Amino acid sequence: MKTNNKKRLSNGLRQSKLFTKTLKNAPSDEVSKNAQLLIRAGYVYKEMAGVYSFLPLGLRVIEKIKNIIREELNTVGANELKMTALQKKEVWEPSNRWDDEVVDDWFKTKLKNGTKLGLAFTHEEALTNIMTNFVSSYRDLPIYAYQFQTKFRNELRAKSGIMRGREFVMKDLYDFSLDKEQHDDFYEKMKIVYKHIFDRVGLGSQTYLTISSGGSFSKYSYEFQTVTDAGEDIILVNKEKNISINKDDFNNEVLADFGVDKDTIFKEYKSVEVGDIYNLGDKFSKALNLTYKNEKGEEQLVYMGSYGIGIPRLMGVIVEVFSDNKGIIWPESVAPFQIHLINIGEDKKAEEIYEKLLEKGIEVLWDDRDKRPGEKLADADLIGIPHRIVVSARSWENGGIEYKKRDEEESRILSIEELIEFFKK
Repeated sequence: MKTNNKKRLSNGLRQSKLFTKTLKNAPSDEVSKNAQLLIRAGYVYKEMAGVYSFLPLGLRVIEKIKNIIREELNTVGANELKMTALQKKEVWEPSNRWDDEVVDDWFKTKLKNGTKLGLAFTHEEALTNIMTNFVSSYRDLPIYAYQFQTKFRNELRAKSGIMRGREFVMKDLYDFSLDKEQHDDFYEKMKIVYKHIFDRVGLGSQTYLTISSGGSFSKYSYEFQTVTDAGEDIILVNKEKNISINKDDFNNEVLADFGVDKDTIFKEYKSVEVGDIYNLGDKFSKALNLTYKNEKGEEQLVYMGSYGIGIPRLMGVIVEVFSDNKGIIWPESVAPFQIHLINIGEDKKAEEIYEKLLEKGIEVLWDDRDKRPGEKLADADLIGIPHRIVVSARSWENGGIEYKKRDEEESRILSIEELIEFFKK
């Protein structure tokens, strides 16, 4: 009984107990739509440019995004861990990425004894170093390891709200494979995994697998780009050929390799990168001496890849795509709650409905505050929970509860039984 009660309580929240408050206006120095709406609705608090605290509602969204990603990564046998943000320079010197001339966005500090440390901006070197303690034979590979971890990047200009920060949570996954062939097999699986992730968070139809330069590791790499007016990138899309190319990397040769005629027409879209998948080859395994013995006893370098998704960036893109002039419209999969329950008078009826919904495992934010009806309804639109129910004397006279989806204009009356059955489906 105690366990069930705890679960029931975690599904619900009385808005009178929520310490955050909505704002009519966003801070004057915040120009991005995602941050304006998230600040006004009480999801985040801006500490400084590029640095945001996630308040109770915001944290619920972040955790739902993380759980979707976690579920999809676990299907391909990935192991979750969590590495340290503090990094010693000795681990980063072999790859030459401790050098400020090579990486210009380090945050660096010192211990009181003078030891130099850095706050990690990514974790290829750190995890490769860890793997040297666990990989020695071909039998130990492949390994797929990921984390949700706070990164620090000393960006010259932080902008775009929570989509580009100096401190942010990233999902970074790394594959450690026997060779390129084994890596390539996993790389293709990750394209599918990422597609599932973006489908589940509601961005699938606006998100394209986009060809871009592979840098020093391969001829091509791939990014997942979501079309939005808030984007800093430009992608070229040909839906007929099912091909998307980062405009900066566009040339007639990225076309010929993919069987597309140079005269083919592409449409331009502004977009935001929401995920990337890279071949790393043996750059980091060579630098940090990560090797294994094959079946013949020969020493071989481990072949690697990396796969990133910025969690606040993904949240910010969702807000940019799913919002209107009233506020946020959360996709159901990542909304902080399923239902926003509003009572206008009728406290006892509202509490009865609240308890019944929680018993059925339905997540409910109950606006039990002593506020005017118009204020409650405006706050509900701003906060953006996908389903709203209003309990009032008028709704009760009409047969029950007034139900409305956040993205629809019309409401309808449902009985409690009909409401519960609707959410069971």
